[in-house]
Amino acid sequence: MPEISDVLVLSLLLFGSPAPPQAPNAVTRETTTVATVDRIERSSRVLTAHGDDKVVHTLYVDPSIKAFDDLKVGDVVTVRYTESVVVQVRPNAKPTELQDTTAAARKAGDANIVQQQKRIVIFEDVDAQGLFVTYRTHDNQRGVYPVQNKELLKGLRRGDRIEITLTQARAVSIERKR
Repeated sequence: MPEISDVLVLSLLLFGSPAPPQAPNAVTRETTTVATVDRIERSSRVLTAHGDDKVVHTLYVDPSIKAFDDLKVGDVVTVRYTESVVVQVRPNAKPTELQDTTAAARKAGDANIVQQQKRIVIFEDVDAQGLFVTYRTHDNQRGVYPVQNKELLKGLRRGDRIEITLTQARAVSIERKR
């Protein structure tokens, strides 16, 4: 199972980065996954499920989604959910370990957030074909990730220190597979 820090870096590659250092790039996207229900917390309306790739998804399900009320552990479902990524160049920032900022985000007023994490990495390079990006972590580990969309890398320069914030918010729809 990939590390959550790997997911953050992958999300960076999926969503891109801002051109000017002072202006963050905030992108919200909708994702669809097929997963098996592992746990249902009815009082908080939180669903935990895993996909075939063994990735665990923990999602807040809005009360307007009535299908949640009929779910059972073991059900295979198709879930559409929202995620947002904010990428901001932070000149001279020190690379950091992965930080869970979920509680602070909820305290700031968004109770629908299931998980929010931040990390600063150093952008190193994109290969000649634009298929892979290289970065360094806080402990000087080198990472390589595939690029999903070359347009999303515009504005990144070698040596940029990039703060990545990944927020997993809420399910938009749930359909039980028949």
